[in-house]
Amino acid sequence: MSVYEKFVVENVKGEKVPLSNYKGKVSLIVNTASKCQFTYQYEQLQELYEKYKAHGLAILGFPCNQFDNQEPGTSEEAQQFCQVNYGVTFDMFKKINVNGPDADPLFKYLKAEAPFKGFDETEIEQKLLKMKLAALYPQWVIGDAIKWNFTKFLIDREGNVINRFEPFEEPDSFKKEIELALVA
Repeated sequence: MSVYEKFVVENVKGEKVPLSNYKGKVSLIVNTASKCQFTYQYEQLQELYEKYKAHGLAILGFPCNQFDNQEPGTSEEAQQFCQVNYGVTFDMFKKINVNGPDADPLFKYLKAEAPFKGFDETEIEQKLLKMKLAALYPQWVIGDAIKWNFTKFLIDREGNVINRFEPFEEPDSFKKEIELALVA
């Protein structure tokens, strides 16, 4: 099954958007937040979008408030924050949940297709994130749950999940993988 065949999401205005609109593009699907320690990644995401959109890259941002109340406003406020502070022009969507019983079906699918690979506790940023997660959301430490905002899923032109990148993996660190998907 393909992401582009099955899912329909809502934009910030509440309008239905079939992901089939992105078929033929390489997509990066990201859960985002405006008040997160990883919010600075908006800048790198926008730079990647500007550099590769003519080659078929789409970036889809989904605001999420499930992690430490880091996206408390409306979907529209999240979009405005991104535009004003980071010049974001890639597509932003309605605020969603990525974990738990009310998790958006798209993110349930993404987690199943690209399981969590684990924390490398020799890396301080990963160890700290795991500790914070264990303190605030212990139910999400184990398994394939989204661990925090700015978890990213790379999707090929046919809608297949290529890879999952965790919040501590900055977009610049997997630029080569995006380039490979664009030329495939």
